[in-house]
Amino acid sequence: MTFNQIRLVDKYVGLPLCFIFSLWRKLVGRWFPREKNATPKKLLFIKLIEQGSNIITYDAIQTAKERLGDQNVYFWIFEENKPALDLLNVLPQSQIFSVRNSNLFYFAMDILNSLRKIWSLKIDCVVDLEFFARAPALLTYLTGAAIRVGCHRYTSEGPYRGDLMTHRVQYNFYMHTSKFFRLLLEAAFQNPSDTPLVKENLEKINIRLGKFDCHADEEMRLRRILETERKDIFKGPIVLLNANASDMIPIRKWESKKYLELGRRIMEAYPNSTIVLTGAPSERTLIDGLCHEFNSNRVISMAGKTSFRELIILYTLADLLVTNDSGPSHFSSLTDIHTITLFGPETPQLYAPLGQGKKFIWSQLACSPCVNVFNHRFTPCTNNRCMQSIKVDQVFAMVQESMAERGIQAVSENSDSQRSLQFS
Repeated sequence: MTFNQIRLVDKYVGLPLCFIFSLWRKLVGRWFPREKNATPKKLLFIKLIEQGSNIITYDAIQTAKERLGDQNVYFWIFEENKPALDLLNVLPQSQIFSVRNSNLFYFAMDILNSLRKIWSLKIDCVVDLEFFARAPALLTYLTGAAIRVGCHRYTSEGPYRGDLMTHRVQYNFYMHTSKFFRLLLEAAFQNPSDTPLVKENLEKINIRLGKFDCHADEEMRLRRILETERKDIFKGPIVLLNANASDMIPIRKWESKKYLELGRRIMEAYPNSTIVLTGAPSERTLIDGLCHEFNSNRVISMAGKTSFRELIILYTLADLLVTNDSGPSHFSSLTDIHTITLFGPETPQLYAPLGQGKKFIWSQLACSPCVNVFNHRFTPCTNNRCMQSIKVDQVFAMVQESMAERGIQAVSENSDSQRSLQFS
């Protein structure tokens, strides 16, 4: 299923089901009360979509393991997003339930299989990390867990998803998402009657970052692949451009022609540099076309040529990544690569990449952010001036700043070497 199909199913199927099950909960709860304020023993996180967001669940997962034991923490995720969770190396495969979403039949079958496992394990606490999506709220209720944590709209006009949670958390528009994930976990250990949850001092929460573990043989194998693409690639800095030609949310896209201009200016300022274009297999044709436009043997396309894990190994070998607000921005936080993230319809206040050497550019137009949890990331905007307003000059200036932090200096604009540089 596509992102839009998932959204439609969530609206037209999820909404009425949330109402029906909320009514059922009230009726059954009146005669057969079983929900109580207890301490969790076995905990399940639900985060089905968005690979990038799964990366920043690391601290919440680690904290849960420390409190409940490694063997008592589980995760529910779409199969296509599972590789991102695997990168964190925080849970064994037996404690990860994956759901195929290629079509409704596989989706329904995997949901039922996962629920059977959850029931047999007697998981008593579920933390829904999907904010205001309805399907995860329904799944949370269907697990039968006595402790169910998730966002609740309370008196706001946010999306309706019934009253299926025992521990209802007030969404915070001003808190980084990684910290909010941790806060959802904290709610599981709070008194549910102390609404709205969670009444905690944010300054007390210290967010830890995951670290990618790359094996020496994996690195050597990728080095050989890169040297096949360009023999002298490791004789100078490596800059990755994630042009994101087929973004899940197209309104976040920065124009390809600007990546083209930026790449040329980087090669001009850093004569020994190599530009590596990255992208998903589905983007390969478009990215290869952009690579051809450079008309330079110092630009290579790796779109669709690496596994997901090899892409992160590439980050460990490169000096700088320039990307829009998408998964790669968060993947980079697992490595020491310097990163520049271009924000438009979203806000860095919620999704800025974490860690040292991570920077962002945001035009802060009055209409931004127009993509948020209340509209299920669906905006009426068809003219992303927030991204168009980000100039190549701005990004290039930040590129120079980031490269200098790595001890890499640009060639002077007036130097003979720059004037004579040829792109061939």
